[in-house]
Amino acid sequence: MSEKTTEQQSPYRHIEKMNVMEILNHINHEDHTVTKAIQNNIHSIEKLITKIVDQMLAGGRLFYIGAGTSGRLGVLDASECPPTFGVPKDLVIGIIAGGMAALQKAVEHAEDDLEKGWQDLKTYNITEKDIVIGLTASGTTPYVLSALSECKKNNIITGCITCNCQVPIIDLVDYPIAVVVGPEFITGSTRMKSGTAQKLILNMISTTVMIKIGRIEDNKMVHLQLTNDKLIDRGTKMVMEGLHLTNYEEAKQLLLKYGSVKATIDTGLV
Repeated sequence: MSEKTTEQQSPYRHIEKMNVMEILNHINHEDHTVTKAIQNNIHSIEKLITKIVDQMLAGGRLFYIGAGTSGRLGVLDASECPPTFGVPKDLVIGIIAGGMAALQKAVEHAEDDLEKGWQDLKTYNITEKDIVIGLTASGTTPYVLSALSECKKNNIITGCITCNCQVPIIDLVDYPIAVVVGPEFITGSTRMKSGTAQKLILNMISTTVMIKIGRIEDNKMVHLQLTNDKLIDRGTKMVMEGLHLTNYEEAKQLLLKYGSVKATIDTGLV
């Protein structure tokens, strides 16, 4: 196997001698290459999303599984789905090597565990209705690959987001996405361009899936959870628009009474 792109040496040398503006311009230049790499993979992303929608509409769930930065990004995306789209917390599930403690600090050798990934998935009683996306910039993380291998044995549909081509995960999953963003500004620091690419694709996946399963109307988050003043204010304004109300307090009280923008607007009150 050829050297992984994510491990190739940065084209920028002696960066410790650069001034702040030089560093910023170089990082920004590299970041601009990420969206182009994603565009080159847009059809692969479409295929994966279409399958996720099919699985969810048939009663399945979406799992993200990863280690380190990749795992944290998966947990982040999953955790934002309930408040944003008003879906159950167990519809999109993020799993990270080392458990939730790994969100704040590295857990030694967690990503090297060949058994824990599948064990972690089994705690959710995963079935053939579900779909699992492996998140690994390198494409070789043992925790992720072993979990996906067990998924395959159990007829569970799989996908991946990696930042290397010609790596084991590509041939292992049903719906691979390989976004090659090139060497990192700091050699091997995949929290940078690779992490950005994964985050952007996760945004695409969860947002598009939620739109297609009916959690967005027009361009509004009509199912958002009213968990703080900002979201209540946003919801109130959507109710005002949807019911053609001019009185803010009246709209707010209706929203709080019915519990969601969708439910309030569906009353058809005038």
